Amino acid sequence: MPEILWIVIEASVKALALVAGIQLMAALNVYLERKISAFAQGRIGPNRVGPFGTLQPFADVFKLFMKEDIVPKNADKFFHALAPVLSLSIAIAVWAVIPFSSYIQIGDRIIYLGIAPDINIGLLYILAMTSVGVYGITLAGWSSNNKYSLLGGLRSAAQMISYELSMGLALVGVVLITGSLAMNDIVNDQVNNWGGWRWNIFIQPVGFIIFLIASFAETNRAPFDLPEAEPELVGGFNTEYSGMKFGMFFLAEYANMTTSAVLIVLIYLGGWALPVPPETLGLEQGSILLAAAHFGVFFAKVLLLLFFFIWVRWSIPRFRYDQLMNLGWKVLLPLALLNVLVTALGVIFLK
Repeated sequence: MPEILWIVIEASVKALALVAGIQLMAALNVYLERKISAFAQGRIGPNRVGPFGTLQPFADVFKLFMKEDIVPKNADKFFHALAPVLSLSIAIAVWAVIPFSSYIQIGDRIIYLGIAPDINIGLLYILAMTSVGVYGITLAGWSSNNKYSLLGGLRSAAQMISYELSMGLALVGVVLITGSLAMNDIVNDQVNNWGGWRWNIFIQPVGFIIFLIASFAETNRAPFDLPEAEPELVGGFNTEYSGMKFGMFFLAEYANMTTSAVLIVLIYLGGWALPVPPETLGLEQGSILLAAAHFGVFFAKVLLLLFFFIWVRWSIPRFRYDQLMNLGWKVLLPLALLNVLVTALGVIFLK
């Protein structure tokens, strides 16, 4: 069979598995959000649909699917329909360059657990795609012909522009140290040094904090959920959405939250690095067992970060809009610039 055909088949299988995995992760996020919020408020949470309420997210999707799709009379119907598709498509597209574990070697063939995790512009691609994501929300706000939706869309655009600068500059420090934009190289640089403990959080603590805060703002999660802000804007950009169109925004939000958690793990928390060298456990490079162990460690770290995202939402009150802008432009941006300068000087004099 020609090599190109193998590549197409492999990429297609991985893409199908990835889309299914993102949907399952969104369902898991919904379940965790409901359970953790119930615990924070002294309630039981979902416990009727399936064992321990685990099938509740699927019941929610079925309910959204059965609801009527209502479109305002004066809305721009084309862009009103396009906006949720755009948001969800971009949220899924980001995952194309994300690795989930080390490689598996079968004979002479090396299989990566990801569609294109070794591409040399991986980090640049992620930043570009997350930048485009704002168009979905902005179009939703504008096309609904509703003042609350428009304000929500404008807030989202301003918020994303304000925090993307700091987020990008925070990543420059990691790129300067690693010398690569490929996600695999960034993880392997942490895994292969200091016995697997040279995590970037230890050598880029300021960059980590900036990236973490910017992640909350980029995903519109509390305390940065100003684009929705129910007491002020009803539902913000998604006020005029119902049924599966609303469900697609919902799915995109949880996909983005998972993406942020995955990126933090890969870039700052050692990726899939085991606590001890694999050789001490009798695991060989390229083996399926080592790849499975790496994936287990990676997934556990992602789950911990998702818990953190949900815990923050139900514990910290929403910022005022002026506070949000001041934090982005007057605190995070100068800190990010200073971090780049110090890191660059460190790379010049220490390497």
